[in-house]
Amino acid sequence: MRVGFGYDIHGLVEGRPLILGGVEIPHPTGLDGHSDADVLCHAVADALLGAASAGDIGSHFPDTEAVYKDVSSLDLLAKVGILIRKRGFRIVNIDATVVAESPKIAPYRERMIDGLSQALKIERAALSVKATTNEKFGPAGRSEAIQAYAVALIDERVPEKG
Repeated sequence: MRVGFGYDIHGLVEGRPLILGGVEIPHPTGLDGHSDADVLCHAVADALLGAASAGDIGSHFPDTEAVYKDVSSLDLLAKVGILIRKRGFRIVNIDATVVAESPKIAPYRERMIDGLSQALKIERAALSVKATTNEKFGPAGRSEAIQAYAVALIDERVPEKG
């Protein structure tokens, strides 16, 4: 068994869509970044990569590469899932928390879990997505940013018989 931890934060800006967990959420501002800046996907990717001792999201998908400009972070997460499996690991579970004053995450949680589970090719039951506020403290608390934390548990796959 191996555990990894992931964290990401992006500032909120006008003129960008707000994408969290692969879901576009109606909001007056969106996350600023080279890709779609989906902090939830980025935190989950870093947790998985960390558990596998495989670097971080920036080393695999650098923001200096034009090919990653505005790319869907669900697509990047799918590539991380492939990398995890190629290294001989199985994703056991992922627990993630989004920190934002707004929007409310609950109406979108099930769609986020669907998208994450499909991208990683894991059961929905292996994913937990939660949300909290930062009680008006820090950039997330002042609605200047959204952040996400994730923990991932992976283990070595048992070779199939036959």
